Amino acid sequence: MNKKHQRILEAIFKTPVQANIVWKDIEKLFINLGAKVKEGQGSRVAVELNGVRAYFHRPHPMKEADKGAVVSVRRFLENAGVKPC
Repeated sequence: MNKKHQRILEAIFKTPVQANIVWKDIEKLFINLGAKVKEGQGSRVAVELNGVRAYFHRPHPMKEADKGAVVSVRRFLENAGVKPC
């Protein structure tokens, strides 16, 4: 994992929850961790990592994920066994 992915992972797990994480960076982190990312209808994205599946909506018109989305991503990563170093 490169430094940018590590910073994104740390930002996802930071308290209080941040709302300025770019969604494309989150998707790149998923892929770097070995997740399968599939396009759904509209802005839906299906992500599967370590046997755990989750569905997310890409934010629009803004490029940053809101706090609720970051909490959902954090919960998904925890369930998949991923935590920051």
